[in-house]
Amino acid sequence: MTRTGPGKSHRQGMTVMDAMKTFPSDEAAEKWFMSQRWPDGINCPHCGSSRIQEKAKHPTMPHRCRACRKFFSVKTGTAMEGSKLGYQTWAIAIYLLATSLKSVASMKLHRDLGITQKSAWHLAHRIRETFARPEPPSFEGPVEVDETYMGGKRRNMPKSKRLQLTGRGTAGKTAIVGVKDRQSNKVAAQVVQSTNQPTLTGFVEASTAEGAKVYTDDTSAYNPLDRDRESVNHSAGEYVRGEVHTNGVESFWSMLKRAHKGTFHKVSPQHMQKYVAEFAGKHNIRESDTIDQMGMIAAGMSGKRLRYGDLAGRQ
Repeated sequence: MTRTGPGKSHRQGMTVMDAMKTFPSDEAAEKWFMSQRWPDGINCPHCGSSRIQEKAKHPTMPHRCRACRKFFSVKTGTAMEGSKLGYQTWAIAIYLLATSLKSVASMKLHRDLGITQKSAWHLAHRIRETFARPEPPSFEGPVEVDETYMGGKRRNMPKSKRLQLTGRGTAGKTAIVGVKDRQSNKVAAQVVQSTNQPTLTGFVEASTAEGAKVYTDDTSAYNPLDRDRESVNHSAGEYVRGEVHTNGVESFWSMLKRAHKGTFHKVSPQHMQKYVAEFAGKHNIRESDTIDQMGMIAAGMSGKRLRYGDLAGRQ
């Protein structure tokens, strides 16, 4: 007797075999990307005109705008622009990142997609770029707010690096602050340089509506917060008091840290925000069917080009 697996049974998932049947070739994957970017018909990414000549005589750009006379493809003006990888590779990579709760390491993508590790690393980060939010949300609340720190343990660091660290506990780690809206179950998180009062209260007030109820721990940096706030006293061993707790946002931190230790092993502060944005973005679309999640990622690629030199910090 076939049993229904645990998890979100209301969602329509997608197996690896389903993914290969949906994207059996570059041509099929290209048509899918076009349907996600231009559901109402092709528009020129250069000037916005709908006067398009299809099957233009160009080796890589099959469309030509009759208004501005420029050639383009569905990759133009997106995270895929400049990529020599095929559309099928892009589609399967999006599938793998969307369906992997703890994400996918570049070495895994390198082996599964048959591309170099360098290309896989760049590819994964370009997909993560689609989750970046230009503006913070304005959650109506009630919300939970908490901060966490990401980084290796000091005892595992080489002596030369340990000697450079000053302070205790969180020294040398990357600070992240997050907010989870209980009503929508969505989260927003951001890497911060400091967990002082202006930084934390500024993040919370930018991410919540004025009338939002806010639940935090007893960190004193939240005391000046211009919101209706209640807190639990973690320092005294209090973690839940009725509706007052931060368990939801702490659960989000737990998933992020499992990925850090089990999938990536090491994440540099330079790229930490990309990983944080990926996990927040995937959390926020987790109730959707897999193919819809992939569509949201593909649609979010517009205007998100990320060159390798910029990613690697080259000038």
